Amino acid sequence: MQKRILFFALSFLLIISFLANISYGAVNIPFAEVFNILIKKSVGLPPSWEVIVWQFRFPKALVAILVGAGLSVSGLQMQTLFRNPLADAYTLGISSGASLGVALLILGGISLGSVSGQWAVIISAVFGSLAVIFIILLIAGRVQSIVSLLIIGMMLGNGIGALIMILQSFSGKEELQRYVNWGYGTLGAVDWVKMQVFFPIVFIGIIFSLFLHKPLNILLLGENYAQSMGLNLRRTRLHLILVNSVIIGSITAFCGIIGFVGIAVPHICRQFFNTSNHKILLPACALVGSLFMLLCDMLCQLPNSPQVLPINAITAIIGVPVVIWVMAKRGK
Repeated sequence: MQKRILFFALSFLLIISFLANISYGAVNIPFAEVFNILIKKSVGLPPSWEVIVWQFRFPKALVAILVGAGLSVSGLQMQTLFRNPLADAYTLGISSGASLGVALLILGGISLGSVSGQWAVIISAVFGSLAVIFIILLIAGRVQSIVSLLIIGMMLGNGIGALIMILQSFSGKEELQRYVNWGYGTLGAVDWVKMQVFFPIVFIGIIFSLFLHKPLNILLLGENYAQSMGLNLRRTRLHLILVNSVIIGSITAFCGIIGFVGIAVPHICRQFFNTSNHKILLPACALVGSLFMLLCDMLCQLPNSPQVLPINAITAIIGVPVVIWVMAKRGK
């Protein structure tokens, strides 16, 4: 009963935060008027407000929800799969593959138009992610130890990072700045056209993840016990890697790398819900992660200013103390 009340409270807070996120910005739109615009009762309101809400803030808030839920659910699954509290959605190096794809495009000095350039960056990130996903799936089918897979994923990430550093050393200032800007992460790059691709992929990935609670709960008891219960470890491992690869590859391609969400939110949910049952933790992470990203996005916007801070900086500022606090509490 207590957990149901907590879920209800989080759902209510998510709705309020969603509307507040749309209301808040360089142009502050009253909360009540945001609601009127969303229900198509905007008669007498400035036309610019409707444009701001529907064309810019509504899709950005929707992206924040999807990104927060996707990163948090993936982070929880990776922590369970690798039995490592510091594992997150980027542990397997998929984001590094996306970064390499974007680096090859941008640092290669390819000049494209604004619209075609945005899609080119997304496609490059997708191909980079797919390359790493293919390598990871190939290795996962042959490696027995999950620790070995974790180490291989980390080594892949470090190796790809080295390649990107080499590319950076041969690049000009303008290309470097473009790549650095992409690395900051953003929630505002997905318009309604891109949303038609982004939304179904990430949403379906999150929904599919919610049905993996049974094998995740069995994995908590250890691999030997899981095998004795009849769980096919290799197939379960491949399912988890594949669904997380789809979610993380899509988020990184469209929004860049957004850190600390996948580490911090699962720990927050374990503390608040006081359970290790993934049937509860997976939807809880989706809710808390969405709420977390909406609040971080609001903090990015400086009051009465068009200046927007990098989303990665805000998630790190909030996420780092949370992880330190949780780790210190676990150590007692």
